Amino acid sequence: MTTPISTTVDFDRDGLQHGFLKIPYSRNDSAWGSVMLPISVIRNGEGPGAILTGGNHGDEYEGPIALHHFVNTIDIDRIRGRVIVVPMMNYPAFRAATRVSPIDGLNMNRIFPGLDKGTITQVIADYFASVLLPMTDYVLDIHSGGKTLDFLPFAAYHELEDKTQQQACEAATAAFAAPYYIKLIEIDAVGMYDTEAESQGKVFVSTELGGGGTTRTGTVAIARRGVHNFLVHAGILDAAPIAAESPGVKLDMQQPNAYVFSEHEGLFEPCVDLGDTVSAGQLLGRVYNTERTGLAPVEYEARSDGIILGRHFPSLIKVGDFMNVIARILQD
Repeated sequence: MTTPISTTVDFDRDGLQHGFLKIPYSRNDSAWGSVMLPISVIRNGEGPGAILTGGNHGDEYEGPIALHHFVNTIDIDRIRGRVIVVPMMNYPAFRAATRVSPIDGLNMNRIFPGLDKGTITQVIADYFASVLLPMTDYVLDIHSGGKTLDFLPFAAYHELEDKTQQQACEAATAAFAAPYYIKLIEIDAVGMYDTEAESQGKVFVSTELGGGGTTRTGTVAIARRGVHNFLVHAGILDAAPIAAESPGVKLDMQQPNAYVFSEHEGLFEPCVDLGDTVSAGQLLGRVYNTERTGLAPVEYEARSDGIILGRHFPSLIKVGDFMNVIARILQD
C-alpha cells in the first residue's frame, strides 16, 4: 500500500489524540505546502473499531458540530476499542463552504475508492478506503442536505446482497434514533463512501439531517444523540442509549417514482412541505418561466403515495434538478 498522506496520530496508542492527516499540496502560495485535515483518535484497549465522519460535503454542518462536541466531551474511560473521528472529511470543501472541493472540483462521495497518485480529493478517498476503513467495524457518515436540499431528519441503510450485513446495518440505523429511518435508494451509488464501506463488510449508517446550508438546534441534537447511540450499539461506548422523544418512523422507497425531477427551469413554488402526506396525482409544485410574464406555470404532480421526505431548497430551479422525494411509511 502506498499513500502520500502522513499522520501526526498513532492509531495503536491508547488515549485521546488530536492531530492531522497531512496531504502534500504544492500551490502558488505555498510551494511545499500541505492540506492539514483534522483528526482525533480515541483508543482504550482492545475492542471494536468505529470511524465517525462529517463534512463529506463541505456545506453540511450537523456532522462537524456533533463530532467536535463528541471529541471535546468524551470520557475515555467509557470507551472500549478505538474510535477515529474526522469531523470535516472533505476539508478543502468545508473551508470553502461548498459541496465539492475547490481544489480539484471533485465530489468526495462519488470518487471512491480513490487514487493514491490522484488529486487531493482522490488521495483522501484512497486513504479512507485503504487505511482507515480496514481498521474499523462500524462506520457512521453524517450528512445533511447542504445548500440545495432539505430533508426530514433521517438515518439510512441500503439494500445489500449480504442480508446478515444488511440486518446489522438496519439495526445500527434504528439505534441512531433519528425521527425517521429508511432503506434508502440512491440516485447514483457508484463511487460513494457508503458503497466502499459496505463492500468491505462494514456496518454502515448514513444520515440526512435537515439542509439549506445551515443547522437547527433540533438537527444538531439529533446528530449528537445519534453519535452516542451508534457507539453504544457498537459496544464501544459504555453508557445507556439516549431515548428519542418518540419512536422513529420506519420508511421505505421501494415504490416506483419516489424521486421527482424538474424538466423546466424557472422559479419554483412548492405546494407541499416536508412531512406532508401526499397521494398520486396531488400537486407538488409549480415552475414559473422567469423570462416573461403571462405564461402559465408548469405543474408537477406526485406519481406515488407517501410522505414528503426531501425537497429542493433554493427557489430557483433548473432542468434536471431534484424537486421532491416521496417515501412510504411502513410503521409509526
